[in-house]
Amino acid sequence: MGNVRFLVDTHALLWWWAHAEKLSGRVRALIRDPSNTILVSAASSWEIATKYRIGKLPSGARIVQTWDSRMQTSAFTELPVTSAHASKSGILPGDHRDPFDRMIAAQSLIEHISVLSIDSAISELGADRIWD
Repeated sequence: MGNVRFLVDTHALLWWWAHAEKLSGRVRALIRDPSNTILVSAASSWEIATKYRIGKLPSGARIVQTWDSRMQTSAFTELPVTSAHASKSGILPGDHRDPFDRMIAAQSLIEHISVLSIDSAISELGADRIWD
């Protein structure tokens, strides 16, 4: 196949870094494959920092503080948030209110890449999602 790009959702990113069993075998294999490019949205850093601040992710401070080294060690590529992504995120149809999910779905749609996510809300927003 060779050099396929995937956008990893925040929870899958955290599970990858924690070596959690919750990560599906298929997603684990796609991330491990060095011929794939694994993109991480800048919104994931924002989401982790926000969830730390509001008390939903106690380990968030450590993750944000070591973000650059984690990204480098994992050989992941950051996907910046552009105004096109932001506009698309805001106009996606549906009642789903999570701004992080909406951003990742918008980036997936604009960049024509699948999202590695267990969250069916990503699919409901129109993005192609891979898990099992």
